[in-house]
Amino acid sequence: MARVVVLGAGISGHTAALHLKRRLKKGHEVVVVSPNSKWNWIPSNIWVGVGKMTSDDVTFALAPIYRRKGIEFHQALATELHPHGSPEESKPYVSVRYTDPDRQGQEACLTYDYLINATGPKLNFAATPGLGPDGNSLSVCTAAHATETSQRFLDLIAKMKAGQRQRLVVGLGHGTCTCEGAAFEYCFNVEHELRLAGVRDMAEVTYLTNEHELGDFGVGGMVFSQNGFETTSKIWTESLFRERDVHAITQAHVEKVEPGVIHYEQLDGTKSTLDFDFAMLLPPFRGADMKAFDAVGADITSEVFAPSGFMKVDASYEAKPYAEWSAADWPKTYESAVLPNVFGVGIAFAPPHQISQPRTSVNGTLIAPAPPRTGMPSGVMGKTVAMTISDRILRGASTAHTASMATMGAACVASSGVGMRHGTAASMTMYPVVPDFITYPETGRSRKDTFGEIGLAGHWIKYMLHVVFIYKAKARPLWFIIPE
Repeated sequence: MARVVVLGAGISGHTAALHLKRRLKKGHEVVVVSPNSKWNWIPSNIWVGVGKMTSDDVTFALAPIYRRKGIEFHQALATELHPHGSPEESKPYVSVRYTDPDRQGQEACLTYDYLINATGPKLNFAATPGLGPDGNSLSVCTAAHATETSQRFLDLIAKMKAGQRQRLVVGLGHGTCTCEGAAFEYCFNVEHELRLAGVRDMAEVTYLTNEHELGDFGVGGMVFSQNGFETTSKIWTESLFRERDVHAITQAHVEKVEPGVIHYEQLDGTKSTLDFDFAMLLPPFRGADMKAFDAVGADITSEVFAPSGFMKVDASYEAKPYAEWSAADWPKTYESAVLPNVFGVGIAFAPPHQISQPRTSVNGTLIAPAPPRTGMPSGVMGKTVAMTISDRILRGASTAHTASMATMGAACVASSGVGMRHGTAASMTMYPVVPDFITYPETGRSRKDTFGEIGLAGHWIKYMLHVVFIYKAKARPLWFIIPE
């Protein structure tokens, strides 16, 4: 009997655990370790953040799902990885510290035959002084954050209805942030709700981003081809900002956030301030800061994890200039480069480099979006690794399934408004996520599979995805036929 331990129960880890149990059935153990008791469909936190959904609409308890599927669940935080065991414990194991209220602070060691690191991001608010809900800005990264943000947003609307003009800033709180698409979507949900509330003329809305230009989205921008015409995601996105009278500040690194004031630097070295009444700024991400040790207790963290805390996998981590970056640099199997039977998926794996061209300000500050690897790519990685592990256990297969982001497409639907009649969406698809200039020499991506559309249909799709993926995550009947 084999035991597979999955660290993390987000999109990637939860997907992996469900597929593993479906394929391995009762003969083997699947164990999930997560510090959170609930699963969160994070894309819909955007709607919670403007008061159109509640946290109950986007979360559900994990324990009943795992109990029903025969998956062992530990509400705990993984702290140390011992891939070679120890003199006392010959099998590989991971140390965990419980966050379950009944066992708060207790520690345990969980042995494994296979390990999936799907710990997701550590929200690194500390990278920018004053950033985050414990500082001077707001967040929609978790359901709890989004709930607090929605109350502040509704209070702001009340002030505008009372005749007080307000300045709202939405964007990225550090020069190396990812998830530009989420910030973009929240910005336009805010703008949409201000219009519905009849107070748009009382609000100044500013989008603050580390992107070199609008439409970059951390993927280097896109070229859209439709009906014989071509346009760039830059032109396409800029038109949305002009149409909705949203001011944009690009190429920005937030240095600190004081009460009512954002201090930021731009690539040209200019340092400025921006006053605000409401600021939702996403943080940069780090890995889970897990340590790794060999059989005699020597620290091997730097061999297993990148300095960012993300796990090194089968990628090319050789430092090289932007002009030499290649689609082949990106991982395919997500197996650790130094540890057999250990995988890093979703946000937990260390990218070999950015997708967007990195730039440094004249003051030496790195202002470069980190690669997005949430949502659809995370789910695909989780399933792919689950298939690899189950094949090795059941068939003794030595090969691995692959899912490189350089051969993987993705869709992003940025929707504003909730319901079937009121709303619109900016829908974008790209293939592949990581540009491949050998296969697609002109733009790095397939022209027929990379496009953008605006309208109500995309909004319907976004709401359908909300319903369908929560159904899938709850492992309802035939959940597995719904694609990642």
